[in-house]
Amino acid sequence: MSISEYSFPTRILFGAGSRQRLGAIVKEQGFSRPLLVTDSGLAALPIPAEIAAILASEKAQTKVFSGIAGNPVESQVVQGVADYRAHEADCIVALGGGAPLDVAKAIAVLVNHPGGLFEYEDRADAKPIDAVLPVIFAIPTTAGTGSEVGRSAVISEDDTHIKRIVFSPRLMPRVVFADPELLLGLPPSMTAATGMDALTHLIESRLARGHQPLCDGIAMEGLRLAAGSLRLCYDFAKAGAGATPEHVSARGMMLNASMMGAVAFQKGLGVTHSLAHSLSTVLDLHHGLANAIMLPYAMRFNLETCARELGLMSQVLGLNGGNAKAFLAWLEDLRAAIEIPAGLKSYSINSQQLDRLVQFAFADGCHQLNPRPCTADDMRSLFEQALET
Repeated sequence: MSISEYSFPTRILFGAGSRQRLGAIVKEQGFSRPLLVTDSGLAALPIPAEIAAILASEKAQTKVFSGIAGNPVESQVVQGVADYRAHEADCIVALGGGAPLDVAKAIAVLVNHPGGLFEYEDRADAKPIDAVLPVIFAIPTTAGTGSEVGRSAVISEDDTHIKRIVFSPRLMPRVVFADPELLLGLPPSMTAATGMDALTHLIESRLARGHQPLCDGIAMEGLRLAAGSLRLCYDFAKAGAGATPEHVSARGMMLNASMMGAVAFQKGLGVTHSLAHSLSTVLDLHHGLANAIMLPYAMRFNLETCARELGLMSQVLGLNGGNAKAFLAWLEDLRAAIEIPAGLKSYSINSQQLDRLVQFAFADGCHQLNPRPCTADDMRSLFEQALET
């Protein structure tokens, strides 16, 4: 696979082995003391050491911060800022999935901005993000959130696990190294959950209310790429296929689909994400898995208002029938094929938790652009349907 370079919406080096250019680009940008931000799971694998060696080959002195696990919380950001300052870092290299990429952005905010992180939350009375931000170089190791091309960081409160969004166009990484070789060892379950996260972004952004034809087109092409590669990636992961050309190609398609999803959801998302954010808050469920479980329920809820759009998706994927019902059937078949649970029954949610799930889901802003208006009672019904399966 040759290395391609895109400039949309930021500079992207895509292709097998593109990570090898990190050291040279960091050096040519004038940096020599990066903080490498990754998570505790990746820290136990060879990848961070390899990235540090690539940087060292260009005389960069790297410190690794890996104090991230699960859905990221504010205290992890605070520790990362302390490590940045102790190292006298001059840039950030973010390595991993959505969690370390988002934490890297949040660290960048607090390095030169006083006060607590959530004082800069995306709301009307937020403090401005107007000081100098450290430059971020992003290396995704999953194909899900697309945070490497995003302008926001999603970080949870430590005590309540409520998700908060910090947003600024200046948070976008300067250079992305989208290297499908880094995804070849991703386990089947994480391949499935992150892939369904990307798929949810693509579907919900296309359906979101509002006029944004650029995002609509990106979403549809991203959907085509994800539909042609997610199950392949899962099957390759389950078989332990290694670095075959077919596996690398499939991972590359999912990387592109993931980035396209993150670009497309500038238009907006929908009720699936509100339900998923609530599941992550109340049950600490992985965000991609929560999306994957709830997506078919949400799409059935949306059917009466967006049958035409779902039918177009069906046609783009070449499904028999070419209509909305064919698309919904395909979605459920895909979910089963990659062994995503069909519902929430196994999580044994009690009535108090259900009340909290509804409360947090309705308070979440994503459903405000859902194609069909969604009340708190509607959300309760969707959770109850998922709890029956």
